Amino acid sequence: MNWYLEVLKKYAVFNGRARRQEFWMFYLFNVIAVIVLAIVDSALGIYPALTGIYALAVFLPYLGVSIRRLHDTGRSGWWLLIGLVPLVGGIILIVFFASEGEQHQNAHGPNPKLATAY
Repeated sequence: MNWYLEVLKKYAVFNGRARRQEFWMFYLFNVIAVIVLAIVDSALGIYPALTGIYALAVFLPYLGVSIRRLHDTGRSGWWLLIGLVPLVGGIILIVFFASEGEQHQNAHGPNPKLATAY
C-alpha cells in the first residue's frame, strides 16, 4: 500500500525516476481497485460510474509514474505515445516498463535504488 500512496503523493510529478517495484505495485493496486469497483458498479447497476471516477482520479498519478519509470530506463517520457500504436505499442511499453533502470545517474536524476538504500 505504501507504493500506491507514494505515487499519489507525487500526484503530478513528471520529473525524476521511478523504480520498477514502484510502478508495478501501483499498477497492480489499480487493477485490483478497478476490478472491485467494476463488481460494485455492476451490483448497483451503475456500471461505469465508480470505475470511471476512479480512472479519472488516478490518470495523472499513472501518467507521472509511467514517465518517471521511462526516465529510469534512460528514455524520454514522450515514449508513452508509442502506446497509441495498436498492439505493438503496448508490447513495447511493457518491455520498457519491465526493463531494469540505469545503474548510474542519468539526465533525469540519481538511481532511485541507491537513493532509497540509505
